[in-house]
Amino acid sequence: MRTRRRSQLLLHVFLLAVAAVFVFPLLWITVTSFKTGPDLSSNPLSVLPQEFTLANYEKVLGELGFLTNLRNSLLISLAATAITIVAGTLAAYGIVRFFPRVGKRLTRLLIATYMFPPILLAVPYAAIMVALGLINTYVGLVLAYLSFSLPYAIWMLVGFYQTVPLEIEEGAAVDGAGRFRVFLQISTPIVLPGIVATAVYTFINTFNEFLYALLFINESEKMPVAVALYSLTGSEVLDWGAMMAASVVVVVPSVLFFMSIQKYIAGGLAEGSVK
Repeated sequence: MRTRRRSQLLLHVFLLAVAAVFVFPLLWITVTSFKTGPDLSSNPLSVLPQEFTLANYEKVLGELGFLTNLRNSLLISLAATAITIVAGTLAAYGIVRFFPRVGKRLTRLLIATYMFPPILLAVPYAAIMVALGLINTYVGLVLAYLSFSLPYAIWMLVGFYQTVPLEIEEGAAVDGAGRFRVFLQISTPIVLPGIVATAVYTFINTFNEFLYALLFINESEKMPVAVALYSLTGSEVLDWGAMMAASVVVVVPSVLFFMSIQKYIAGGLAEGSVK
């Protein structure tokens, strides 16, 4: 009994140490965002600031209009995620129920699109966007995001829909439910944790995307937050206080959002692993 308690105690100590290692950068960024310019220059390695200040947040949110960039990223990511989930669930269900024999080959073909690095597709994408007049538009950026988020979502959702017993759908069909009603009210609620996990991954992936946002958006009022963060790096002098404050504005809400829905992500990934 004592040996078991000691092992559990050592395990908890080890997990706390690992958690501290991963949490420390976030804490460092947060504390640094409240430091003044002279404090950052004279004591860059000090843990606590000598004087707390909100000047960095006032500069980022007021002068630089960082909330506008954050709103742009949210709109683009939510639009891309919504379209990806709607189209991905329909496509995945169709593959599982109507094309089961070619489903594995088709999903492998979809995931093969990730073999191509984004920089390789930047030039043809840019040419297409210019031809369609979609440069400096949210529509063009969302279409670019769909090209890599939708194949992965379909590949993920196929595994989730394969876990739905066919007998449940057949029983609903015998009771008079149509195919779309079976998909919407029977199969989709069963794989809802997997859909949430796929949606969260898609949202995070599009929210943090940098290359296409930098190439396709040139106006500061339309820039996503990733490009806005990059624009804070000056050619000669880097404003570390503003950079840390902007990073906190971006990272902390994402961490809190992820923590609030982690149980759905864990359940969805566990469900999708059973094929």
